[in-house]
Amino acid sequence: MRTSFDRRDFLKSSAVVASAVALSAVNYKRVMGANERLRVASIGTGGKGKGDLTSVAKSPSVDVVALCNVDSSEQHLGWAVEAYPQATTYADWRVLLDESKSFDACIVSTPDFMHAPVALPAMSLGKHVYCQKPLAHTVFETRQMQLAAKRNNVVTQMGNQIHSHEAYRTATAWVHQGKIGKAKAVHAWQSGNPKWRVAVQRPDGADPIQSDLRWDLWQGVAAERPFKVNIYHPFNWRHWRDYGTGQLGDFGCHILDPVFTALKLGSPTSVWAIAPAIHPEIWTDSSTVRYVFPKTEMTEGATIPVTWYDSVGVRPPRDLFSDIPDSYPLPSAGSVIVGTEGSIVIPHVAAPKLFPEEKFSSTELPKEIGLDHYVQWADAARGVGKATDDFSYAGPLTEAVLLGTIAIRKPGETLKWDAEKLLITNSEQAQSMISKPYRSGWEPKWIDF
Repeated sequence: MRTSFDRRDFLKSSAVVASAVALSAVNYKRVMGANERLRVASIGTGGKGKGDLTSVAKSPSVDVVALCNVDSSEQHLGWAVEAYPQATTYADWRVLLDESKSFDACIVSTPDFMHAPVALPAMSLGKHVYCQKPLAHTVFETRQMQLAAKRNNVVTQMGNQIHSHEAYRTATAWVHQGKIGKAKAVHAWQSGNPKWRVAVQRPDGADPIQSDLRWDLWQGVAAERPFKVNIYHPFNWRHWRDYGTGQLGDFGCHILDPVFTALKLGSPTSVWAIAPAIHPEIWTDSSTVRYVFPKTEMTEGATIPVTWYDSVGVRPPRDLFSDIPDSYPLPSAGSVIVGTEGSIVIPHVAAPKLFPEEKFSSTELPKEIGLDHYVQWADAARGVGKATDDFSYAGPLTEAVLLGTIAIRKPGETLKWDAEKLLITNSEQAQSMISKPYRSGWEPKWIDF
């Protein structure tokens, strides 16, 4: 297993990234055809990464050639070594990228804060990238991901896999078919109780670091802090602002996805939130975030409001939905698009439903066929078909979601957004949250725009 690392390794990796023109995706695609096999490296093989890897590997045209995880225990790297014994193993993703000629594409299934630092140099090396949601940890990083994908002409896909599910595809098709007329408003929510909220303060002291965990590598670009058992790794990092993006960041790219697709939304013009005072290190346990988007061909009026709610047990007020009877229980997570001729309820991973019921009870409602989100990406990387959730789409969706996390930190203020300039025009403090500092020696390499 490749586990050694020193400053020389990092400088070498940086040099590889800087010289990536020689390995551009344009040159790569000239020699790779539909009959070629795709050599895939998996970075982050535990948790959701396990599902990402096994799902991509179902493609008969994929060879898993490299596995990378900072945790070599059975549930993180060990299982993958057993499942793919032919693959070379790594603890440090930078060392893996040093050996970039050995693979064609990579899956990035790290915690949120490491998505962009890993994916950006991979794309600069001409590697196709499948990256977990949200696409990045900050709005600035998210824009960088879009720019890198476009500049390097690589095939990308974000890991909000329900985008390809028959339920979300059917909901989108019904809206595009005009079933509810023009959209007037959207209400989306997540009322579940996140299991990752395990502490309200950073615990004192430090615990012994488990022998199979490279804690320094796990912290990556974030500021150093002492290791504490089950507080950060492997799952509860989502609660901490240094590592995750809270409830909105965790679920927004899922639940708002069919809304974006159905209404053909892009970037909002403003965002506003109600939320408790933000803690210096953790995310709030509830919020209401209201976006205003410009009109599209699918909407009525000059703008379209989209409101997000997250709090345990909370759903949007029923009086917002004149078409939906009180007897119909709103799902625990999902969205409602209110239209001029009806409304559609889009549950999180369940069949959509149109209202008023009497209008649609005798109507033929065709369903869309679900797609394989993972194999679709692998096939597109081989030149077969197209990825439907690439970074040109996933980027604006993620930017909007992460703008909401900024509004949560500035409750009660309407933040005005200029997407072209990547600028919150009326708040210098909020604008400072578009990006973040990085640990010395770990700073990502940015693309000018």
